[in-house]
Parts: sequence; C-alpha cells; structure tokens
Amino acid sequence: MSLTPTTPRPSVMQLAIKEKAALYAAYIPIFAEGGIFVPTPRDYRLGDDVYVLLTLPDDPQRYPIAGKVAWVTPARAAGNRTQGIGLKFPKDEKSSQLKDKIERILGDALAWDKATQTV
Repeated sequence: MSLTPTTPRPSVMQLAIKEKAALYAAYIPIFAEGGIFVPTPRDYRLGDDVYVLLTLPDDPQRYPIAGKVAWVTPARAAGNRTQGIGLKFPKDEKSSQLKDKIERILGDALAWDKATQTV
C-alpha cells in the first residue's frame, strides 16, 4: 500500500472588524495588493494558505480572502504584540476592490502614526 501525500487544506478563519481604529491597526498597506493582520493562537509558517471571511465596520457583507501568510507574530512577541499572522491578499480583482474599500473606510486614518499590529 502506498500513501500519497496530501496537500493540507487552507485553514478557514473569520475576522470581524467592528471599528475604524481596529481596521487601522490590522490593515497592511505596505503589501501592494493589501493585507490584513489576523490574530490567531495557531502556529503558521510563511507561505501557508489561509482563507479568511472578513467583515468590515458598518458592512454586513463578508469578504472572502484566499491569501498567504506573509509574516508571523509568534506567542510572547516583543512589545506585547498580539500573536497572529500577516495575510497578504491575492493579486486579483476582488482583492483590489477590497483594498480600495478598506482604504476608503480608513481615509485620513492612513496617515496616522499610531502603533498597529502590523509593521
């Protein structure tokens, strides 16, 4: 009997961001396609596929994102940072629209210099 290696299925998470300040803290504008910080106690590696259903402030719609882990904040990270992953949006039209929507919601907040969960 031979065993065929299987590709692990991407993990699926839900992330509901209820306030503009929380969106500011989680959004990753340095990624060309956009990205979002997802707090999670689970261990991930760079390049892992992750599927997130994202809810934005004052918007009942859930936005599906099939992204890749672009950075990892481990447990007990310096500076009391929350454990989680930086998820890079895929390069597609839906992600481009989502990035635009997030940046419209944030507006002037994109220029804030407050600390975030991201870089």
